[in-house]
Amino acid sequence: MRVHCPRCGKETPYEGNSFRPFCSERCKLIDLGKWAAEEYRVPVETPSEQPPPNGGGNGRNEA
Repeated sequence: MRVHCPRCGKETPYEGNSFRPFCSERCKLIDLGKWAAEEYRVPVETPSEQPPPNGGGNGRNEA
């Protein structure tokens, strides 16, 4: 199976590739450096200030 390197896009074999999913040690280290420098970020959804549509209760109907 062949895959595309997520860093440079070069097609590379998956099996037997010690740098997978990257094509080379260089691409692997560039990616690691970007994570270390906080250039990549995991998206975080901030909660809204509005209450939930059901009134924010525990889900039970209280009479």
